[in-house]
Amino acid sequence: MSATLSRGSLQPGQQKLAEKFTILNDRGIGMLTRVYNIKKACGDPKAKPSYLIDKNLESAVKFIVRKFPAVETRNNNQQLAQLQKEKSEILKNLALYYFTFVDVMEFKDHVCELLNTIDACQVFFDITVNFDLTKNYLDLVVTYTNLMMLLSRIEERKAIIGLYNYAHEMTHGSSDREYPRLGQMIVDYENPLKKMMEEFVPHGKSLSDALLSLQMVYPRRNLSADQWRNAQLLSLISAPSTMLNPAQSDTMPCEYLSLDAMEKWIVFGFILCHGVLNSDQAALSLWKLALQSSTCLCLFRDEVFHIHKAAEDLFINIRGYNKRVNDIKECKEQALSHAGLMHRERRKFLRSALKELATVLSDQPGLLGPKALFVFMALSFARDEIIWLLRHADNIQKKSTDDFIDKHIAELIFYMEELRAHVRKYGPVMQRYYVQYLSGFDAVVLNELVQNLSVCPEDESIIMSSFVNTMTSLGVKQVEDGDVFDFRGMRLDWFRLQAYTSVSKASLGIADHRELGKMMNTIIFHTKMVDSLVEMLVETSDLSIFCFYSRAFEKMFQQCLELPSQSRHSISFPLLCTHFMSCTHELCPEERHHIGDRSLSLCNMFLDEMAKQARNLITDICTEQCTLSDQLLPKHCAKTISQAVNKKSKKQTGKKGEPEREKPGVESMRKNRLLVTNLDKLHTALSELCFSINYVPNMVIWEHTFTPREYLTSHLEIRFTKYLETLLRQVSNGHIAYFPAMKAFVNLPTENELTFNAEEYSDISEMRSLSELLGPYGMKFLSESLMWHISSQVAELKKLVVDNVEVLTQMRTSFDKPGEMAALFKKLSSVDSVLKRMTIIGVILSFRSLAQEALRDVLSCHIPFLVSSVEDFKDHIPRETDMKVAMNVYELSSAAGLPCEIDPALVVALSSQKSENISPEEEYKIACLLMVFVAVSMPTLASNVMSQYSPAIEGHCNNIHCLAKAINQIAAALFTIHKGSIEDRLKEFLALASSSLLKIGQETDKTTTRNRESVYLLLDMIVQESPFLTMDLLESCFPYVLLRNAYHAVYKQSVPSST
Repeated sequence: MSATLSRGSLQPGQQKLAEKFTILNDRGIGMLTRVYNIKKACGDPKAKPSYLIDKNLESAVKFIVRKFPAVETRNNNQQLAQLQKEKSEILKNLALYYFTFVDVMEFKDHVCELLNTIDACQVFFDITVNFDLTKNYLDLVVTYTNLMMLLSRIEERKAIIGLYNYAHEMTHGSSDREYPRLGQMIVDYENPLKKMMEEFVPHGKSLSDALLSLQMVYPRRNLSADQWRNAQLLSLISAPSTMLNPAQSDTMPCEYLSLDAMEKWIVFGFILCHGVLNSDQAALSLWKLALQSSTCLCLFRDEVFHIHKAAEDLFINIRGYNKRVNDIKECKEQALSHAGLMHRERRKFLRSALKELATVLSDQPGLLGPKALFVFMALSFARDEIIWLLRHADNIQKKSTDDFIDKHIAELIFYMEELRAHVRKYGPVMQRYYVQYLSGFDAVVLNELVQNLSVCPEDESIIMSSFVNTMTSLGVKQVEDGDVFDFRGMRLDWFRLQAYTSVSKASLGIADHRELGKMMNTIIFHTKMVDSLVEMLVETSDLSIFCFYSRAFEKMFQQCLELPSQSRHSISFPLLCTHFMSCTHELCPEERHHIGDRSLSLCNMFLDEMAKQARNLITDICTEQCTLSDQLLPKHCAKTISQAVNKKSKKQTGKKGEPEREKPGVESMRKNRLLVTNLDKLHTALSELCFSINYVPNMVIWEHTFTPREYLTSHLEIRFTKYLETLLRQVSNGHIAYFPAMKAFVNLPTENELTFNAEEYSDISEMRSLSELLGPYGMKFLSESLMWHISSQVAELKKLVVDNVEVLTQMRTSFDKPGEMAALFKKLSSVDSVLKRMTIIGVILSFRSLAQEALRDVLSCHIPFLVSSVEDFKDHIPRETDMKVAMNVYELSSAAGLPCEIDPALVVALSSQKSENISPEEEYKIACLLMVFVAVSMPTLASNVMSQYSPAIEGHCNNIHCLAKAINQIAAALFTIHKGSIEDRLKEFLALASSSLLKIGQETDKTTTRNRESVYLLLDMIVQESPFLTMDLLESCFPYVLLRNAYHAVYKQSVPSST
């Protein structure tokens, strides 16, 4: 082809090399993505096209594959009969697969055409001069090679293409027009590398020139950790006097060029133009150095290429290549024995280097300007080492695996994330620096270089003048005003200019003006520091490959959590999930949801595990503290007292030499800092993990926001809710009572002693600590959990009311008829159950009251002005305010821990109860009758021996004093929901309760009236608790003299028991 092209057809501007490279490289990645997904789908029985596993089509598929690419439909009707039935479905469902293969063929055609054009133009390649042109050329060669190799790994490719074409033949009477060429391509590329070695013979000169330009870059990058250390690589503080000097290099973009990419260029490139290995020692040195560094390379994502075996199989059949085969074997041994150690030491060095760099930049972010190159070098170096480890750990080829297990990998990733965060946070700082650099220095130097050019054609002159003008027009004010910079056009023009000046016989040859190339490469880096920082971070530090190594990713995370020194870096793993979407491509939009879901699920799992670990540590610390507290119990001092008594009486007890028992508190007496207790270890582990959880306030993944702290809060909520349920269950069993005087729950004497002291878990200080731990949202969750329990009790109470609805309706209107009331009362069922359930509700509400009070105390310390404002707002709501508005105020007040006349949480919980086939009027009637049921049942409490009032605790041992809170809050909530008058219903309750309790004053049975006075006091408690009832109202229903006598009786009764 090159021989027939005329000079006129080789005009560089007409060839549009820059545009073609840009489009084809992007399209190549898209095609790799699509082919990769086809391969994975065909390898997954669940995602595999059903026609490939359909038993009815099995014989047809085998026949098609055996005859491929030939098409024979006439004499095989029996084998293809089933295919005839499903031809339309096959055409529909395999079209995406088939036309992806057609797209691969078209991509191949365009690449081959471009490679021929490059050979004909005799393009000059040098990575240190025309960086963009050379990099894009080598990228395209490798992408093309990887695509054809990945295609050959789809075992079902012949079956898919053949099935589609046969279905097309049966439907349209002829093969698809692309099929003959496509079928031939599939056959030709059965062994893709062998075929491409033949194909690249005419391209050998261009490819080898491009590869040989790496001899100034690749060996310098592929150094040992000791060489890096001796050179003090990436250190900002090794030479303090030059700290503010800009980091410069003649080959700026090569400094952060991926080592992984270079090794792929070298390995695949020299396989394709292998002849140069025999003729050029520099080429052989590059080849051997790359073969010694790795045992496998990445084709695409988690698809790898085992270098040595593949190269040996290709070269062994070429005459005169015995020496090259021996080189490969030697390099393989070298890679197996030394590469793992070399990369492990590099990671070790990079951990300390990146830590130093991140620490200095966090203290002096202004250094991000002059030392930006160091940041992107550090990110690129670390990313290369992490990817190398990930790939090789999954494809180990040696017995010893120690070099492929790095328990400190999280630390390296963490420092990478820290550097990335600095770049994102201080982007404007970098913009200010490089805007001034471009306008004040780069524009001047470039203008001078252009003026000194001996020859400068018009097109090239126009482009370079536009560069100078663009840079000269820049100013700091644009950064301060928030202007959006966009230098993409300038970079593309430089790419075009490289193409114009790199072809043979160009008027202005860049090979003769290397200084211009190096200066422009530096300028392009500076422009990226202004408008492409995010893209630079993706280019140098994207670790989305972890998405395709899920098992290794999860294993690394578990190792990180298990190692206390690394747990502070565990946030690295959720942060890596933010990278995943960057690996998607617009040519394969269908995988976005799959990768997005995977990133969300992994991030969720990591944050959940971190929160669980922190929660468990908190629980272990609580257990340790309880153990220490238990050492102070009286029972443990018996032995000490016994020893003291025996010592006084000079009695010898026990064995000689028996160690003296350690006294409580001895753990706090430390002789040196090396003594570490278990509690110290737990606190250290918790602080490290909490550092990680609090490292970022939130992270955004695929338009979802994750807040790490909320995961911990959620787990603490669940854990403490469980503790709460245990506590309240013991209360309902009669083992614990609420003591209003102490504002705590206290253990009652029982036969089986409880395993925990309720007071230690429910007093004021504990409640405040709980509020501090959970915060307002956690306490809201706690309240919702409590309200769920209450609503379930109310639902059961309503059922009991329905069972007794007729009797209660009559009692509601007959409270002034003693005889009739007595007869009706005997007809009631489940009286004890009603009182017990109401008592449980009262206990739960009493606990919530303690929690709310503690929350108010805590918030008053943290946000006193806000709390006082909320309190003032609540206290000044006019009575005539609309209930919806009032409930909004109550909800705000409740969130701040303030008590409300109507509990908004209780209203929400009870309003969510929906009874089937019951009208609102009927629901209201049931609520009214529930209050009647409780009122007429109260006299039965007097017969209970546990109903005795204790002045010391200001309550009853069976918690019936909690009925006061239950009656008031349940009534307020129910009649708010049903839009009734709370005050009227409570007045009705008080009248019924007073009437019922007055009757027991006339009873003569001592058993029935055992604790009559104690029960009388409930009326006083109900009124005292209620914002809707007054003592005057009580006096009109129940003589105050009875209350005074009742108080006198219970206090008198308590005197003997207290002495």
